Amino acid sequence: MLRFAMRRLLASIPTLLALITLAFFMMRAAPGGPFDKERSLLPEIEAAINAAYHLDEPLWQQYLRYMGGLLRGDLGPSFQYSGFSVTELIAQGFPVSLTIGLSSMLLALLVGGAAGIWAARKQNGFGDWSVMTLSMAGISLPSYVVAPLMILLFSVTLHWLPAGGWEKGRFQDMLMPVIALALPQIAYIARLMRGSMIEVLRSNFIRTARAKGLPEHQVILRHALKPAMMPILSFLGPTAAGVITGSVVIEQIFGIPGLGRYFVQAAINRDYTLVLGVVIFYGLLIVLFNFLVDLLYGALDPRVRVE
Repeated sequence: MLRFAMRRLLASIPTLLALITLAFFMMRAAPGGPFDKERSLLPEIEAAINAAYHLDEPLWQQYLRYMGGLLRGDLGPSFQYSGFSVTELIAQGFPVSLTIGLSSMLLALLVGGAAGIWAARKQNGFGDWSVMTLSMAGISLPSYVVAPLMILLFSVTLHWLPAGGWEKGRFQDMLMPVIALALPQIAYIARLMRGSMIEVLRSNFIRTARAKGLPEHQVILRHALKPAMMPILSFLGPTAAGVITGSVVIEQIFGIPGLGRYFVQAAINRDYTLVLGVVIFYGLLIVLFNFLVDLLYGALDPRVRVE
């Protein structure tokens, strides 16, 4: 196990290095700069600001300086949020994004998984067609369409829920963002679970379990659910990292101070260090979640050995 973990971590280093390098040079290649809005400043003052953030150095020297900071665990100062480091901003935004992301993923697993199992049990029946039609609608409707419609209905028309904001994670503030974020994931998980469950329910060991007289719910929960979860796990690795690090659209629409909103503002304002910090954080989470998925494969399927 330890050897497997070390091998995976070492293999992720070139990937992360390529990700950081690409993000660094792509940000620098984008038109504009972090202090373009300060054009009214005197040239001497602007030159002093660029010198303070080392933006007057050659690009290769800035890159080496940034990589040196990374080796010391320093993501640098934010260009736009004066007095804050990138690490502090990520530490502020990530708990909010984590709360919404984990809630939406849990909701998606419960609802999508149950819907997929039910559709598989009712294959080619009305229940199956209903679930698949709703899941297709969930995949087709993007979050930036669903979220404003929810605000229009539940906030503007019915006055049941606040249209946005975040006050220490109140339930009413979380409800619409979590549902809007979970809807596409519910649709994907329902479709994956249906297909996988249908295949598992046709296996010989399921026929044996039924021949022994086990009730159908025990056949599904004890014998069919674990192997049917394998495609779901492959889907959850990168998806969970993307959802937990903050939905750019959802956080912008509902005015949630999460990591995704910081990322959007940083990209608009050319806050190089904050954009790079969020990208690196996202890359690390992708590596971590895929590693956890590999470990869960071994736990769910005895044919898979992690060595």
